[in-house]
Amino acid sequence: MRIGLMVGSDKERSRADRLTGLLDDGKAAESDGFASFWIPQVPGYLDAMTAVALLGQVTARIEIGTAVVPIQTRHPLIMAQQALTTQVACAGRFTLGLGPSHHWIITDQLGLPYAKPALLVRDYIDVLTAAFAGPGPIAVDNDTYRVHSPVDVTDAFEMRVLVAALGPAMLRLAGECAGGTILWMADERAIGKYVVPRVTAAANAAGRTGIRVVAGVPVALCTDSEVDDARSYASEVLGHADFSPNYVRLLEHGDAQDVGDTMAAGDESTVLERLRRYRDAGVTDLAVRVVPLGQDAGQRNVSRRRTQQFVASLLSEFASGT
Repeated sequence: MRIGLMVGSDKERSRADRLTGLLDDGKAAESDGFASFWIPQVPGYLDAMTAVALLGQVTARIEIGTAVVPIQTRHPLIMAQQALTTQVACAGRFTLGLGPSHHWIITDQLGLPYAKPALLVRDYIDVLTAAFAGPGPIAVDNDTYRVHSPVDVTDAFEMRVLVAALGPAMLRLAGECAGGTILWMADERAIGKYVVPRVTAAANAAGRTGIRVVAGVPVALCTDSEVDDARSYASEVLGHADFSPNYVRLLEHGDAQDVGDTMAAGDESTVLERLRRYRDAGVTDLAVRVVPLGQDAGQRNVSRRRTQQFVASLLSEFASGT
């Protein structure tokens, strides 16, 4: 299992420092030896793919990916152009994570329709696949898109695509049409008994290999007395189960009731054991979302660094599969 870091919006940083701070985070993740660095498209915050392109210029080894970009906000051909350009900026280290997002973002915030998301994703990937095949004209006609246009960005790099998948139809698409899935709010049972079998079966039926299951998991190194507070804090800050039916349906396949229940929290042995359970469930890539604890910014910075350094100390164990 490869281990990377997942970051989100950092509201403790001033607006002037957020982009430079994110670049520093990416450089630190590479320096610490992490395999990957994942950035979500947070409503109203930094644009994820622009940030990835800049990260590609200040790092040399680490994989950098979006987790994830909503598809409704970009035409698939425009998404392909931006993704290919970002791939050039990253010298082939970019992974495009995308998905249909949620109704409370697409409809309530942006005023766009949110209907038949799985069909939209399939038609969207049709266009991306054609655009990523190489320079030249593409022609795609499906239920959603009529695209007849040239693509002439690069022929030097392969584009890796992962799909945020919570339901059966989306999991099938992640295996059939993409390189796998990116998960959030999925515990070990949901991954091992629900996600992995469906993605794997779809990939096998389509003759696809090397399928990835990237799981975003909150982690906090703390004392036993702090665990309950850490889980409550994670659910409050990072959880959306109460107003996202997609997450509710995923949670039904596991034991967790909100994101705090998916968290690896506690002392070193407790965190290690939880991460091992994710590996054993079939996770190929763990995207650690460090949850800093403390009463002020200084304490939280210390907590963040302590947790990140501990997880970094585990990289060789999980890379070796022991």
